[in-house]
Amino acid sequence: MEENGSEIITTDGSETVLMDGAEMLATPEVHDPSLYETVVTFFQSGGPFMIPIAIILAIGIAIAIERYLYLSASRARNTLAWNKLQSALASGNLSQAMGFAEKSKAAVSRIIHYGFLRAKSSRRRDDVEIAMEEGLMEVLPKLEKRTHYLATFANIATLLGLLGTIIGLIGAFTSIAEANPADKADILSANISVAMNTTAFGLMVGIPLLLMHAWLSTKTTEIVDSLEMASVKVLNFVTDRKPAPAP
Repeated sequence: MEENGSEIITTDGSETVLMDGAEMLATPEVHDPSLYETVVTFFQSGGPFMIPIAIILAIGIAIAIERYLYLSASRARNTLAWNKLQSALASGNLSQAMGFAEKSKAAVSRIIHYGFLRAKSSRRRDDVEIAMEEGLMEVLPKLEKRTHYLATFANIATLLGLLGTIIGLIGAFTSIAEANPADKADILSANISVAMNTTAFGLMVGIPLLLMHAWLSTKTTEIVDSLEMASVKVLNFVTDRKPAPAP
């Protein structure tokens, strides 16, 4: 047996062709799809209902970011204003506290300002308390604004996913009605797999939106509790000391 280049010649005259070294070491390249390609393929195979679900996701994220920024800024303003008000009240300077509450735009200052205004004309605790509750009712809608949309969008996204799956299954069974019996199983399984993408995407959108809603609702509740606590402290200070109204 003789070796000639990339060939091996046997003694009986037959020859066997071998690949050269580079070809022997080369292996078929396996294409590994990137995350972007996987997401695009998943989205495209889901059907038309993927688009409204994606729109709901974008709107929900925008609302969550806006609410987070607003609530964080509101909490910071309330903390700063309350520290100044508490310092003035602790020193017994009610006139300074009233002046600051009137000028400040923080929610806690507006609530306390309502109480101070009522305290000028009435010393009854119930009257001052009702005035502060009125201020709280004015502030509360701004804190809770648009947060409830997240829970609604989560339910809509889930329902759209289920609707897309149902319509996809209807199309799948329709497509195999006239198909070759030998190919029906493959066609049905492929179409069902595609239809399930819509439900999966709806759940992937709905679950985070529900979590965002719960988180923002908790954050709002904490701010409201702090406002109520501050109003009670000021109410006790005003009604217990019964200071003379500021000129």
